[in-house]
Amino acid sequence: MGQQRIRYLRTGDGIGLAWAEAGQGLPLVKAANWLTHLQYDWESPVWRHWMRFLAGHYRYIRHDERGCGMSDREVGDLSSARWLDDLEQVVEAAAIERPFALLGISQGAATAVAYAVRHPERVSHLILYGGYVVGSYRREDAEAARLYRAVVELLRSGWDHGNPAFRQLFTSRFIPTGDPQQVGWLNELCLKTTRGEIGATLMEARANVDVRELLAQVRVPTLVLHGRRDQVVPFSEGVRLASGIPGAEFVELDSCNHVLLEQEPAWTAFRDAVLAFTGVQAAAAGAPAGLSRRERELLPLLCQGLGNAEIAWRLGISEKTVRNQLTGLYAKLGVHSRAGAIAHAHAHQLIDPS
Repeated sequence: MGQQRIRYLRTGDGIGLAWAEAGQGLPLVKAANWLTHLQYDWESPVWRHWMRFLAGHYRYIRHDERGCGMSDREVGDLSSARWLDDLEQVVEAAAIERPFALLGISQGAATAVAYAVRHPERVSHLILYGGYVVGSYRREDAEAARLYRAVVELLRSGWDHGNPAFRQLFTSRFIPTGDPQQVGWLNELCLKTTRGEIGATLMEARANVDVRELLAQVRVPTLVLHGRRDQVVPFSEGVRLASGIPGAEFVELDSCNHVLLEQEPAWTAFRDAVLAFTGVQAAAAGAPAGLSRRERELLPLLCQGLGNAEIAWRLGISEKTVRNQLTGLYAKLGVHSRAGAIAHAHAHQLIDPS
């Protein structure tokens, strides 16, 4: 999937937002969601397959929300009113010159809906996963609201402690079928992403989300996906999103995880639905999208053990050109050497074994 490029922008109220892009093709922008860290997510066992899929098929653009990840932590205004403004500034910084797909995950779905209503001419496809129409404090479920408040207070008091038990009460709801490595990574992400007080403030902002009046105003093609047994956001909220947006397509996923894990069939169903909805062809097994014709010629020659001089002779180009093109190939494969490229090619069946 190549490498990501991380940059910073300064918002209108002076906050430094970290944003990143990777891949080529139809631009796909992800609205910010809870608990992200641009660099840590890229390497993680929980989000890595999301990165590989999205950056492998699209020009994938995302950012860490204010107060979290690589964006400024000490922020005065953490209200939901800022989410849309921040997304708009990321889109402008990315200089996207064509209509793009917009992805909203969890509370990011509300921001994505608001953006699509304000800028319908800019959004070609609206994709909402695990989202909700109203937050926990605004639903007609007093018991759920009470439990949510208890989690917020636990987060505020126990998040920064060395004992991961506090954070695991929170993270286990996100990936109940996660293996020890994945659960441990998500616990560690909590500490890398934000402080307890900031996290509690953001959770309360999420609990007050309400986009009921916006749904009927959405005028772009919309795909809504939701896990049937999602432990964080009720399935009914996904149904509510889809039923409120004119013409929205709804896909029920057989999962209890709020963050879909690579080993579960629901992840494959999610990928297939998104590719079909956006009209993007699935890449050949394991093949990174965006390799040029020349790079596809270079790879099998590399795997044959040919040196730069032999490759140059075979292709009728200079050795300097070979070196430059190999550098680009390594970047796209996410490796740093000839041996790494060969190993990647064999592992992902990028060359004909015959």
